[in-house]
Amino acid sequence: MSTPPASTTHLVLIPSYNPGLKVDETVRAARAQWNPVWVVVDGSTDGSVERLQGMAMNDPGLHVIALPTNRGKGGAVLAGIEAASASGFTHVLTMDSDGQHPAELIPRFMAASQAAPDAMVLGLPKFDASAPQIRVQGRRLSNLFADIETLWAGIGDSLYGFRVYPIEPLRTIMRQQPWMRRFDFDPEAAVRLCWAGVRPIQIEAPVRYFRAHEGGVSHFNYARDNLLLSWMHLRLVAGFGVRLPLLAARRVLGRETV
Repeated sequence: MSTPPASTTHLVLIPSYNPGLKVDETVRAARAQWNPVWVVVDGSTDGSVERLQGMAMNDPGLHVIALPTNRGKGGAVLAGIEAASASGFTHVLTMDSDGQHPAELIPRFMAASQAAPDAMVLGLPKFDASAPQIRVQGRRLSNLFADIETLWAGIGDSLYGFRVYPIEPLRTIMRQQPWMRRFDFDPEAAVRLCWAGVRPIQIEAPVRYFRAHEGGVSHFNYARDNLLLSWMHLRLVAGFGVRLPLLAARRVLGRETV
């Protein structure tokens, strides 16, 4: 397999929990677009860790971190960025292991990050007919809260996990916060990074939902995860109230310099 030249600053980070066979396709697609690719296997019990480790034995551009127990998406990302920082990397592109995110756009997102290393590059999802409408409509409320909490700083979609993060600001925030470890990771990371002055750049990207007969696996639980999001936004609204003067001043000064 031909492979892109290895980056010393940017890597693809794929948190993975019991994704089924889709993770194999996802990793191959990501490796065709970028080098290196790291997978954090988050306590999976579906045999994927053994398959991925077998792939990595024959591919120096693929690295597998196997966590002994499930820590949640945010916990897996934190484990990955801690290891990436220790290896000298400065940025990670996160993508889901279930094939929903467009690997072919990895180079474009990485190029945007390399051109603006102080920013985070956030995917703006374009849904097709495969997307469950209850989830498409439901995410609008989370997006509205994220806009309010950041004074419309430009997050776009708070829940879409196809993103490039600068490692050190994200690592600092996650070390300070006991939350951000499960389904609440993506929106809280975007909001808190905005609060820290990391500006968002939006790039449109498609998202595809696979049905069970197509190999799709979903761990989303409507009751549990919506409660988790509600608790997260309660925390963020409280934090927003404290930060409102600073956020307002930042917006005013930003407008004055345009």
